[in-house]
Amino acid sequence: MVNVQTEILINRPRAEVAAYVANPDNAPKWYVNIHKSQRLTDGPTGTGSKVAFTAKFLGRELNYTYEFVEYVPGEKLVMRTAQGPFPMQTTYTWIDEDGGTRMTLGNTGKPSGFSKLAGLVMAPMIRRETRKDLQKLKSILEARQ
Repeated sequence: MVNVQTEILINRPRAEVAAYVANPDNAPKWYVNIHKSQRLTDGPTGTGSKVAFTAKFLGRELNYTYEFVEYVPGEKLVMRTAQGPFPMQTTYTWIDEDGGTRMTLGNTGKPSGFSKLAGLVMAPMIRRETRKDLQKLKSILEARQ
């Protein structure tokens, strides 16, 4: 089982941070390994929305679909893989802190197949990559000031 949580303080209002992160069109801009996102459902993003992502991880290209299973705008977003090689749940939370936003990014999942073989090294790698992702997100959003 992989269970990784990282967090960062972003000096921007919570509503702005949460809206940017919850928009799947922005994922390739701040996720280091994601290079494509495609909405699979029409309308505004919300519970039940599905998004296909293409990413590179451990030298392999991965295609997977996330479904938004819980969405409270400005507070919390929970997505689960609806299809893909590594069953995963990703949770974002946002709270006000020191005039900015404390964002937490959590990833939990149970590796199988190719991913199961890499399971022992996955948690540290995911932690390292999500720290990079959050730093990039912070840089993008704080540059907007």
